[in-house]
Amino acid sequence: MKILIADDHELFRDGLRLVLGELGPDLQVIEASSYDQTLEIANREDGLDLVLLDLVMPGMPWNEGLGAVKRRLPKVPVVILSASEERRLVLEAVRLGAAGFIPKTSSSKVMLSALRLVMSGGVYLPPALIDESAVVGRNAEPVHADLSLDAAPLTPHQREVLALLGQGKSNKEIARILNLSEGTVKLHVTAILKALNVSNRTGAVVAASRLGLTSLKTDGEPLQDRLATA
Repeated sequence: MKILIADDHELFRDGLRLVLGELGPDLQVIEASSYDQTLEIANREDGLDLVLLDLVMPGMPWNEGLGAVKRRLPKVPVVILSASEERRLVLEAVRLGAAGFIPKTSSSKVMLSALRLVMSGGVYLPPALIDESAVVGRNAEPVHADLSLDAAPLTPHQREVLALLGQGKSNKEIARILNLSEGTVKLHVTAILKALNVSNRTGAVVAASRLGLTSLKTDGEPLQDRLATA
């Protein structure tokens, strides 16, 4: 496993390296302290599995930097580690392609769980953002302004998949819970992103919260009950 840590504070990078050691013995960590270094490493290093990115670094504004990193590494998940938990900042990072957003105030246990989730294909966002009441009415969501179930009709299976996406589940976990193949789940996810007019799974997480789909029933059974027994 090869992880790039991009943060301009050496002390934080040192501490994060120790935390990441819990992910496994064969971990390779590469460090950058600016956006220029981050992009240089992205160009020369093959096989990066994950990028941990601090938003405020020398070189360029954070939104330009994140966009540039995603263009260089379109298939590599980028997780934001930030001292800020401002909701608009989180939503803008999601819009630009971040696969997760972890506040630097998080415990090492929460951080490791979040990173494992992202590396398994899931999404991690601060719990307060996923709460529907915290999201409805904001103007910065990376989803269509007129999003509704009528505007974005979904099949029953797609609604179930979206509800599980809203809880950050990976395709493999969704397939197991709903007794579907991973291939079928991938097709549903693609259709969901198109219907909701979002470009990635993180946007779908926010959309699920806005639509109130995280408490759907599946085959007459509350989804949370199925999750509890899965």
